[in-house]
Amino acid sequence: MRVIAGSARSIPLISPEGEEITRPTQDRIKETLFNIIQLEVPGAVFADLCAGSGGIGIEALSRGAKHCYFVENNREAAACIQANLHKTKFEDRATLMKQDVLNSIGNIHEKAVDVIYLDPPYVSDITRRALGPLSGASYVTEDTLIIVEAALDADFSYVGELGLSVVREKKYKTNQHVFIRKQW
Repeated sequence: MRVIAGSARSIPLISPEGEEITRPTQDRIKETLFNIIQLEVPGAVFADLCAGSGGIGIEALSRGAKHCYFVENNREAAACIQANLHKTKFEDRATLMKQDVLNSIGNIHEKAVDVIYLDPPYVSDITRRALGPLSGASYVTEDTLIIVEAALDADFSYVGELGLSVVREKKYKTNQHVFIRKQW
């Protein structure tokens, strides 16, 4: 796993051993994702929820995001994020929150967060449980883009009930990115 583009391009990142702790996004999928959101990232406040080793948030910082919140409650994964931030020299533009993603939603204190990336374990209900509080968070505006990495068969039919709408889906061989915005 490495940083693909930007100021930290080609720097290798570490991740915890074994996929039971994290499931790093493949470089090919990460590159496709950032091609899709390339205009959203420069100068953005970014949140990487269920951050794993921090690869997505670090990629955003490398591509010009102003600040990134990393939320990870696994101690080993959080240590990897800290090491990766040190290696890429992004510590001053990052906030590492070592806590559960559902608790972290109320602990982000920004006027607006531009991009929120949520990548929970596919077999959990964290996505559904997090999208409700996110839809009501003061920092989620009509301009905020929420991106969920999910299994191919994940159901997002409920997001309308939360005041959200799916604006795009990008399917890969084994998973998908679902792009969500607040309804106005």
